[in-house]
Amino acid sequence: MDFSILIAVSVSIFFVIGVSEPLAARLRLPYSVILAGMGIAIGVGAAFLWQTDLTDALNPFALTILTLPVRSSVFLTALLPLLVFQVALNIDIRRMLDDWVPILILAIVAVVVAMLAVGFLLNFFVTDLSLAACLLIGAIVSTTDPSAVVSIFKGTSSPQRLARIVEGESLLNDAAAIAFFSLFLAFVTLNENNPDIGEALLGFPWIIAGGAAAGFVLGWIAVWIIARMAVYPKGQISVSLAVPSLTYLLAEQISASGVIGVVAAGLTINLHMTSKFTPSFNKQLRDTWELLSHWAGSLIFILAAIFIPRLLSNFIPFDIVLIGVVVIAALAARAVILFGLLPLLAVVKLSPRIEPRYCGAILWGGLRGAVTLALALAVTENRFIPDEVKHQVGILATGFTLFTLIVQGTTLRWAITKLGLDRLSSLDVALSNQVIAVALQTVRERVAETARSLELTHEIVRDEAKSFAERLDQAVISAEKVTQISDRDRITLGLVALAAHERDTILEAYKEQIISADLAERLLLEADYIIEATHTKGRSGYRDAARRAYRVGPKFRVAMLLHNYFGITRPLAQLIETRFDILVSLGLVLPRLNQFIDDKIRRIHGRRVAELLHEFLTRRVDETTQELEILRLQFPGYAEGLERRLIRRTTLQLEKREYDALSEDGLIGLELQTDLNVQIEKRRLRLIERPILDLKQQRTKIINDFPAFAELGEKQRKALARGLKMIYAVPGQKLVRRELSGKDVWFVAAGIVILAFDGRKIRLGRGEMFGQLPALARKKLAIKVSAVGYCILFSLNTKRLMKLVKSEEAIRDAVLLSCEKTGIKLTETDLELNEERLAVKVRGLMAGLPASNKSR
Repeated sequence: MDFSILIAVSVSIFFVIGVSEPLAARLRLPYSVILAGMGIAIGVGAAFLWQTDLTDALNPFALTILTLPVRSSVFLTALLPLLVFQVALNIDIRRMLDDWVPILILAIVAVVVAMLAVGFLLNFFVTDLSLAACLLIGAIVSTTDPSAVVSIFKGTSSPQRLARIVEGESLLNDAAAIAFFSLFLAFVTLNENNPDIGEALLGFPWIIAGGAAAGFVLGWIAVWIIARMAVYPKGQISVSLAVPSLTYLLAEQISASGVIGVVAAGLTINLHMTSKFTPSFNKQLRDTWELLSHWAGSLIFILAAIFIPRLLSNFIPFDIVLIGVVVIAALAARAVILFGLLPLLAVVKLSPRIEPRYCGAILWGGLRGAVTLALALAVTENRFIPDEVKHQVGILATGFTLFTLIVQGTTLRWAITKLGLDRLSSLDVALSNQVIAVALQTVRERVAETARSLELTHEIVRDEAKSFAERLDQAVISAEKVTQISDRDRITLGLVALAAHERDTILEAYKEQIISADLAERLLLEADYIIEATHTKGRSGYRDAARRAYRVGPKFRVAMLLHNYFGITRPLAQLIETRFDILVSLGLVLPRLNQFIDDKIRRIHGRRVAELLHEFLTRRVDETTQELEILRLQFPGYAEGLERRLIRRTTLQLEKREYDALSEDGLIGLELQTDLNVQIEKRRLRLIERPILDLKQQRTKIINDFPAFAELGEKQRKALARGLKMIYAVPGQKLVRRELSGKDVWFVAAGIVILAFDGRKIRLGRGEMFGQLPALARKKLAIKVSAVGYCILFSLNTKRLMKLVKSEEAIRDAVLLSCEKTGIKLTETDLELNEERLAVKVRGLMAGLPASNKSR
């Protein structure tokens, strides 16, 4: 084969790839359909040129195309890992986890159902094929390429969760189908080591788990290496290029799934790239991989399509019937999942509800293509597989792929139109007309200012103003004709816009490196939740989702248990640090949104909606400030460190901007600018790590500031600290559910708790104590104690307390005051009694309490 001709054919294929995208847009067809058509045309054209006697001039090119040194192994080991890795690298994995149930249903259960439906129905019609061979065909045709329907969903007003679910399916679908393909391929090969069904099923979990483990390990290694090459972006990208192929080969070497390994590696890097890599490198990495994925996917499609004539070479009329069987079985199986199982999951709240028209689009948009053809080629090129199996796999996989591309692909936009997914809702139409009218008014004002500043000819300005005024009048008429938008809808739309601008503000602060990468990722995730919740539930959804950022979740409760009962402090400290960081950053971001309301929302939705949004925003700011003040009281000094860090990061960014501006104006040279920016970067690196919250140090400070312990000497406080147990509580937490045993006494160091006993409720705050009555009475007391807000408490053994009561006046006064608040009046002389006599007196006083005594 002439090398120069091979190069010419290769660059020609890239040229075809380049022109296929604009051609697909012009013809309003899915890009994959155009690529397949181009590939088939190239293959048929090459065969024609090689066999015709009209000319021999193009025979070398035709022969090169017909004998391209491309086998299925190239698709599966070189190109497919690149394609899968890019999807795993770019998908919003945290949001995908929110919809993991429908994603797994579509990606795994749907693959299994389709494989079984195709396999068993095909086995009924083709009696000379084993069930394993039929299931192999089912696995091959169960992969889907939903890119066409995803692109359409993203271009319409469909819920973003829907596009995310379909994208998540596309990520796991190929991995699941190829895993099953590997399982059944072993049953149809002609060798002496064919496994039995039991052996294969026992080994199948390793195919998945081994691949996932290999991907996780190599992904972590890649993150570690790339993070330590921060000043070498080209080297970082080069390392990332090696990950998918190395992962695939390693997983296959350990008899696991290479594709699952690549998915796991991509997800591992995706999960840590925001916090470990710089914002500029993340963008560069994603852009590079998007291009590589585009090339890999296009090459798979067009090269596989070139081989379609070869796969159909032994076509017989009865194969049309079998292709019809595969089409019916595959579509019916997918329809059962979409219209049967997913609605049931939505009823039991395991999946979001997906409208039937969207399910119809997903059903008809599940095209087959690159992966199906690549797997079919892998079977037809395997010399250990019987010829009848090769024939049926090649014909049925290729025929089914052609059906989905030619029939479903060319009619997908028509189906989208019939389902009404390409039309804006009446609310969107009304809003768009109003937005256009407001925008044109703003443009007219700015054009008038520009015309005056440029001193343009009066006649030109007058003519253009008249033309523009006509367009503006028409926009105003259109806005007035459309049904009026209700105030409720305006508020919802305004809140969605406000949340979107909040997201943009967070992203801008992250790009300017004012807030850290991991914090920005968390805040962006919360902003996305706010947008979706507002779309779904309006203002109530906005309020609930806005509190998610600092709401206590299961992780915090587990960390509290570890701290309170096992003395493991670091998990709780980290979560408190994150909570501090979020509240401080929201304090920076939220006030900036007021200007957006005045500049944009007021012009579109009116003064009343703008005022309501200001109220919502003010309430959020107040809640954030209140939560931060509570933390400040509990952990004095730590918030100050975070705020200083935020100010310093902001100062560095402003300083960098000033140096860049001076350089653009020619006031400083490039060398000086570079040197100054390097110094800024060094100072910024010192601010990356947030301050560490030392709970033990905070514990000492809280003890020293506690009123009852303030008059104790240093030595006495240290001795007391060794006996005090520090406990954290969250709002609503039950500190005592039934009764106080009298073995411990509790001190409220921060926050408020409610005591409930004998039909009374007593509110205790900082500096107060409870549990002293059962301790003094040496008797269990039926009582319930719950935290009102975030609280810090100390518990002290009763024996230690009684020693302090005898020796320390401040402790003695605190005990007497606390007893008086519950209606028990004791004197210092009473506390000097021996424990038995004191207990008898306290019990008597408790028995004589009036039942109607009210709480304060």
